Amino acid sequence: MIRILLADDQALVRGALAALLDLEADIEVVAQVGRGDEVVAAARSSAAQVCLLDIEMPGLTGLEAAERLRAELPEVRSLIVTTFGRPGYVRRALDAGAAGFVVKDTPARELADAVRRVHAGLRVVDPALATESLMSGPSPLTAREAEILLLALDGSTVAAIAARAHLSVGTVRNHLSAAIGKTGASTRAEAARLAQSNGWI
Repeated sequence: MIRILLADDQALVRGALAALLDLEADIEVVAQVGRGDEVVAAARSSAAQVCLLDIEMPGLTGLEAAERLRAELPEVRSLIVTTFGRPGYVRRALDAGAAGFVVKDTPARELADAVRRVHAGLRVVDPALATESLMSGPSPLTAREAEILLLALDGSTVAAIAARAHLSVGTVRNHLSAAIGKTGASTRAEAARLAQSNGWI
């Protein structure tokens, strides 16, 4: 039996995935959590072998949870299962240590097959997303530029972003200017939206 953990902040989605996967003779759902920061402890206590992670969760994102799993429980494999099929997310997920990336509208049989393949040590990436990810290339943003754009998403002022990032206003302006140039945007709000839609932040 392949022991799996489901991590998704929507109980309805978790329940539906559990019901579908429990129909498979060789897969058993041994744990479910609604927060990213509960993944490692739940994986450890349930002896899960594969963790299915949503990207957007409270506590930690699925990408951060995958990174923690790789560091603390390297024998546990992670598979990102998300609504957000953004090409930049695929690259970030694989960089974080995830063994696979599929979208939630993947047919149940294909999802079960992805779990089996990840458990067997293979990598699984939704083919359309893999192609799009290769075509779009890596994120042009530095880690600091991505962080600043993430803080700019809610429309915060430069001063507010500087305070939250513990940087000077001038440094934040420089990072925003560079990010605007790299994304081809005309404003920081547009740059943040473009970066988000590409999965770079």
